[in-house]
Amino acid sequence: MKRLIDKLRHDHSLTGEEYASLLSCQDTDTLLYLQQQAREVALAYFGNAIFIRGLIEVSNRCRNNCYYCGIRKGNTAVTRYALSRKSILECCREGYALGFRTFVMQGGEDPALTDEWIEATVAAIRNEYPDCAITLSLGEKSREAYGRFFRAGANRYLLRHETHNEQHYRKLHPGDMSLKHRLQCLQALKEIGYQTGTGIMVGSPGQTLTHLVEDLLFIEQFRPQMIGIGPFIPHHDTPFGTEPAGSAEMTLKLLSLFRLMHPSA
Repeated sequence: MKRLIDKLRHDHSLTGEEYASLLSCQDTDTLLYLQQQAREVALAYFGNAIFIRGLIEVSNRCRNNCYYCGIRKGNTAVTRYALSRKSILECCREGYALGFRTFVMQGGEDPALTDEWIEATVAAIRNEYPDCAITLSLGEKSREAYGRFFRAGANRYLLRHETHNEQHYRKLHPGDMSLKHRLQCLQALKEIGYQTGTGIMVGSPGQTLTHLVEDLLFIEQFRPQMIGIGPFIPHHDTPFGTEPAGSAEMTLKLLSLFRLMHPSA
């Protein structure tokens, strides 16, 4: 097992069978070795600095009805809101004074936040803070819209694919959403020039070891600049409200594997 870990650190790639072996490994010494290797790589690339992001939750309205999400369209128990451009810029001003140099506009796929409105808001932030990174996490848009946001000054885009398995994707999302379209969006973001982030939920309902291997192989090939993963957390006002939470241990194991796979992510 340690030879596989060394191979991943050196080559940044394994076969599906090799990833499956590491994911199913329960040996304490092996897992400590995996964490040690990942820690060495992280320190070599980033030191022990903490990178601070100013996360601005611009809206909790969403047109989608994903079965795991607390702000899904079908959840009538949520008090909905959307920030004005003025409020977003006030958040940036407060954050900048505190030392933030990355602003993240994140929210549901709110139909009221038109492409034109997002473009103008990004341009306003870029005009006021030319030395800051602007990250967007606003879901699936057209290639044209992504291009407009990029030209307005956005640098980065976060769009987790959640699962690379078609059947599993359909278990998590309603029929009007598609894995194919999500992957097309990710490819468009990369081609436009964004620093692109993707990622998964660990332990989402119906997820298997085979699904996780598919995710590892996809992220290895896609080479995102950012990888965001975390355990599935059930929300009481969703169809998955009584499902068990994802494993923190598996999440940490995957973080170590991704660190060795893509050291600079």
